[in-house]
Amino acid sequence: MQIHSDTGIFHIRYLLASLLLLVALSLASRVHGAEVHLVELKGAIGPASADYVVRSIEQADLAGAALVVIRLDTPGGLDLAMRDLIRAILASPVPVATWVAPGGARAASAGTYILYASHIAAMAPATNVGSSTPVSIGGGSPIPLPASPEDAEDGAGSPVAGGSAMERKVINDAVAYIKGLAELRGRNIEWAEQTVVEAANLTASEALELNVIDMIAGDIEDLLQQLDGSSVAVEGGELVLNLADSNVVGIEPDWRYEFLALITDPNVAYILLMIGIYGLILEFYNPGLGLPGITGIICLLLGAYALQMLPINYVGLALIVVGIGLMIVEAMSPSFGVFGLGGVVAFVLGSVILMDTELEAFRISIAIIGAFAAASLGVFLFTLSMLVQARRQKVVSGTESMIGSSATALESFEGQGRVRAFSENWKATSDQPIDKGSQVEITGINGLTLRVKKQE
Repeated sequence: MQIHSDTGIFHIRYLLASLLLLVALSLASRVHGAEVHLVELKGAIGPASADYVVRSIEQADLAGAALVVIRLDTPGGLDLAMRDLIRAILASPVPVATWVAPGGARAASAGTYILYASHIAAMAPATNVGSSTPVSIGGGSPIPLPASPEDAEDGAGSPVAGGSAMERKVINDAVAYIKGLAELRGRNIEWAEQTVVEAANLTASEALELNVIDMIAGDIEDLLQQLDGSSVAVEGGELVLNLADSNVVGIEPDWRYEFLALITDPNVAYILLMIGIYGLILEFYNPGLGLPGITGIICLLLGAYALQMLPINYVGLALIVVGIGLMIVEAMSPSFGVFGLGGVVAFVLGSVILMDTELEAFRISIAIIGAFAAASLGVFLFTLSMLVQARRQKVVSGTESMIGSSATALESFEGQGRVRAFSENWKATSDQPIDKGSQVEITGINGLTLRVKKQE
């Protein structure tokens, strides 16, 4: 009976300890309030920044955060990266508030779409939103806008009456996309179309007045105070935000973001690609070195991984490969510069059109292209000069190199005899009498027999 009594006391103590722990956790949550994750999205939106925000939203869900705040300041970005980010926002069980801040920030182009897609749209004073007209595909000039709002609709309901079929498709797709986001969040549909078709812009106060955003907030505390107690529709139902005494947690970029941001920089991706190609070429010219080949493979794979995440023009990539190939052909079989110069031209043209976007943040620097082109041209000219110099030099190997060399007669003879040349004994013929021990000059070779004459 004593054993059962001890067991009962243990269970009671365990239950009391559990209750005390729950009470302590409840008090801690009341002291610290809800957890709000603050994510910085600054600069052009690309694969690295989209991946960073998507993973931050997933982490907020796992951590049980009450809200994710994206502090936005962007001139725009890549369409694929923007759509990946928006899909994550739409599917998020945690409310996402996009806040254009601080003062002087903007949500241009892709930033406007992200603002419209978010559960809560806010702006700080002295910020602006808009200019969402997509640039043309293939690196051309921006898609032409209608001359006036009255011209914005053609007979088929297309926002752009002029331009090519591709340009109308791009504009229509962009308009339909942002209008769908506006309908989902209950925001201004007419202005959403205007910002795409007419590149319209709004200040923070104008955006609030036209129902483009939900509120204006000067700082994060002001934003959370205005959101406290509001109801938000998220994936899975309605949520009431309880943000009193909330704890703001800044989400810092990790090594993965830093790594992706580095290699998806078009200039870095281009440099990695060039180092990879030239490393493999050097390894093929000098088999067994190892280091150029290993470095080349690693850089080539990193460059290829970065390029598949960027909007590249495959014609430009093909021109780069053809250009390098022509310079290699020139080095191996000289054509007096025809292949080499053609290779340099193809290399430069391919590098210029490699990035299929008009966004300045995703263009390759002309200085870097010029540096690699000059280096390639320098290697080509050096190789060509060495080959020309080699053609002018006297032959130092083979039977041709033996003509004009000296030999020593091993016996006196006229007609046929024996001489010593190149540390070997040879048969020799001569039309002149040759004395033993005299020096003779080799004038020709007939199989394994030397033709000689007296040396003058």
